[in-house]
Amino acid sequence: MTNGEDKITSWFASQCSLPVSDFPIGIGDDMAQIRIGDESVLITTDILLDGVHFDLSTATLEQVGYKAMAASISDCAAMATIPLAAVVSVALTKEFSEDQIKQLHSGVMRASKKYSCPLVGGDIAKWKKDSPFVINVAMLSKPAKNKPVRRSGAKVGDCICVTGMLGGSIFGKHLDFEPRVNEAIKLAEMVELHSMMDLSDGISSDLNRICTQSKVGALIEADKIPISGDAQRTENPLEAALNDGEDFELLFTLSQKDCEKLIEQWNESVPVTKIGTITEQSDFQIKMPDGQVKYIQVKGFDHLAK
Repeated sequence: MTNGEDKITSWFASQCSLPVSDFPIGIGDDMAQIRIGDESVLITTDILLDGVHFDLSTATLEQVGYKAMAASISDCAAMATIPLAAVVSVALTKEFSEDQIKQLHSGVMRASKKYSCPLVGGDIAKWKKDSPFVINVAMLSKPAKNKPVRRSGAKVGDCICVTGMLGGSIFGKHLDFEPRVNEAIKLAEMVELHSMMDLSDGISSDLNRICTQSKVGALIEADKIPISGDAQRTENPLEAALNDGEDFELLFTLSQKDCEKLIEQWNESVPVTKIGTITEQSDFQIKMPDGQVKYIQVKGFDHLAK
């Protein structure tokens, strides 16, 4: 099942013919890769909108600045790459003041310093009419010792794993999350990751993306999904864990052997949990606690949904 955002992204990719020698990774992953001589860099860009990704009637500008920067750092984590530098562009409301710009900057710099990703420039524009605040971050990263981990490498029989706890991000995590860049690099050093991405739109959307690009299916187990305390506060905690999005945890696949090794040796404070298996069929299913197997509907966030 493909949502509107994924459908148009696939169309963009079909319209773009790039030499793999110069662009090893193009449209469709969390970052694109550009080769420069014997080296390469990766690039991503994320645009955040007031009223969609945050609400300035309740969130502070410092929180918004942090989230914008951290979301792009999370894209680096999604491919187990090392953040290098970022530029930030903003479209300010017509009432925006210099002091407010400084508040926003403090949030950007909080993430910048915490994850060793310098802010090296950007752009500022101001609306002349009533229009919402917009912030965009473009970020560069470099490969770690491993090759960048893509979405398209999942293999039949792989274990499906996640970091952290899922669901209920609207209760505050969506503004103050920890991008798992350090954990991603350690994972890639310990085992061979076949595919990975960060959970920005929810398991139902993001695992579907891995399956679609890898041409495989998935079976996850409801009672294995690590549901957060905030998700437990909702009417349907499992639905929240599957669909809320903005957890910014890692979703990845690896062989059964490597999964056993990882679970045994992982000693970080952020937990790793096996939640399912990659299957040969293209079906995307979930096994409920009573043993019933159901098809999963893709309900995660879709920017192009009507």
